[in-house]
Amino acid sequence: MSSTENTSPARRKLIAGNWKMNPGGRAAVKLAEELVCRFRNGPPVDVWVFPPAVWLMTVGRALEGSSIEVGAQNVSHESDGAFTGEISATMLSDVGCQSVIVGHSERRTLYGETSELVNAKALAVLRAGLKPVICLGETLDERESGRTGEVVERQFLESLAGISAGQMAKTVIAYEPVWAIGTGRVATGEQAQAVHADLRKMLESQYNPRLAAEARIIYGGSVKPDNADDLLGRPDIDGALVGGASLDADSFAAIVERASALANAG
Repeated sequence: MSSTENTSPARRKLIAGNWKMNPGGRAAVKLAEELVCRFRNGPPVDVWVFPPAVWLMTVGRALEGSSIEVGAQNVSHESDGAFTGEISATMLSDVGCQSVIVGHSERRTLYGETSELVNAKALAVLRAGLKPVICLGETLDERESGRTGEVVERQFLESLAGISAGQMAKTVIAYEPVWAIGTGRVATGEQAQAVHADLRKMLESQYNPRLAAEARIIYGGSVKPDNADDLLGRPDIDGALVGGASLDADSFAAIVERASALANAG
């Protein structure tokens, strides 16, 4: 597929902030309030934030009236029942979430989540009327052994199993190489673009050319203001899943501003 198909109006850039297990409650509200002030006029890109579950309601209240959406970092694949410590997609919807990250590399590597479990979570998110952000990516060993394409394709097929074309239209894919998460290392623009282009071809094969052209595929892995242009200017990279830099209003706003400038230039 030609990257010139990136002109689809559905390919609005998305900058998402994954706060992980940070910050404390007051700091979370302050950060949310700072972002509301920064984006008061509504940037020409989508901005989502993913605070810890305990702050979802308070951050959601701080974001009320703004264009910033709030989402959750994780979810149970079960709808209800005796599952101590778990939170269902319906519960997340009830507290105002609009999206959920599933399959983040830290969930896969630290907690042993398989692509089959990621798939079950994504389907639960979709059933609840929320938007899943499905994360895929290879380890350093897998990249250095030349297995990036094989690993990403397997994760793609397993994580998206049973997701219809209609559901896929509400789904975001995040390519986040494990070796670039929290390490300070980052894929070059060329490396990230190559995987994003392959993922778009997989979408075309699995679904259809129109859906592949319109689907959003974002990059995650040590995204910062100083590398944002190199990544976000690529034809198949539709935004970023930002970790550490999303905890600083200045840094996160700078990334959003770079994405906005690129969107306006396009």
